[in-house]
Amino acid sequence: MKYIDEFRSLKLAKNISAKIAELALPARGGRGGRRYNFMEVCGTHTNTFYRFGLSKLLPENVRLISGPGCPVCVTDESYIDNAIILAGLKDTIITTFGDMMKVPGSSSTLYRERAKGRDIRIVYSSLDALKIAEDNPAKNVVFLGIGFETTAPTVAMAIIEAKKKNLTNFFVYSAHKIIPPAMEAILKDKNVALDGFILPAHVSSIIGADGYKFLHKFKIPGVIAGFEPLDMLEGIVMLLREVKSGRAEIENEYTRGVKKSGNKVAQVVLKKVFVSTYAVWRGIGEIPKSGLAIRKEFAAYDAEKHFGIRRKKAAVNKYCLCGEVIKGVKMPEDCKLFAKSCNPENPKGPCMVSSEGTCGIHYKYKEK
Repeated sequence: MKYIDEFRSLKLAKNISAKIAELALPARGGRGGRRYNFMEVCGTHTNTFYRFGLSKLLPENVRLISGPGCPVCVTDESYIDNAIILAGLKDTIITTFGDMMKVPGSSSTLYRERAKGRDIRIVYSSLDALKIAEDNPAKNVVFLGIGFETTAPTVAMAIIEAKKKNLTNFFVYSAHKIIPPAMEAILKDKNVALDGFILPAHVSSIIGADGYKFLHKFKIPGVIAGFEPLDMLEGIVMLLREVKSGRAEIENEYTRGVKKSGNKVAQVVLKKVFVSTYAVWRGIGEIPKSGLAIRKEFAAYDAEKHFGIRRKKAAVNKYCLCGEVIKGVKMPEDCKLFAKSCNPENPKGPCMVSSEGTCGIHYKYKEK
């Protein structure tokens, strides 16, 4: 397959759907049937699932649950609060990805602060922020470092480049996180019952299949799948085969993009600039070794150290179920705010903001 349309063929999708239905049937001679709960870790998989109506191609006893793979959605409220404080400092420019603008903090958003006159600029990469720092030597330029293993290497390269250029006005406020520890935290949650994972394509391209070896101790299978409809359906087939045969292995459906050992160059860059640390995941809590802090060798570019940022526990909207949705315990429709007071124009939680947020995806694509 060379072209994207081939990965979206309805005819092939129906063929794979029939295979899924066959595999999901009870064993010959058995009565009734069991349910299969699979979690797609990445928000892009969630987007594909609802955008292309894949739920209509699955039998009722095969259920896909959305996971914590939306970096914006798991960003803690206190991080937004501190970003807003930074935006209020004299001679400071905040640079950020667009989907961070409407994420609620305790009492405001970056979008509202920009409307008040704060210098907050949307960029498409950390290198864009670096260029703004070069063009504005009298200003402190802070890049909000959000993202998983896929985004973090590009930010690491921006920091390395800033050091090469001897820039003294470029800083990164890191909220980068890594996926495997969050998956492990979810598996330890007694309220979550899963039979397998559809593993994220982009993250896996960096960490490789070897990055999920920890799943063996939980005896739960995982399949790395691409983001096209046929990728996801084939990933479900592979998971069903594993579960029914009693296997719990890490398989790779996305062989065109992921290697067993991942991207070594990106891994080296990550280790050069970042060190693992604890991180607070919205809805899940503090997870050890799940965050990326800037190493002391690059402390001159660490916004937390330069500006003396202290992360405090922020007030949480107790009516917003974003945290439960992230863990796969609740569906967006279970929230009383969903599609009522909470919508993309007036989000009460980050799950309604991002294109990878489960609530926003349900609002946009799911039948009402």
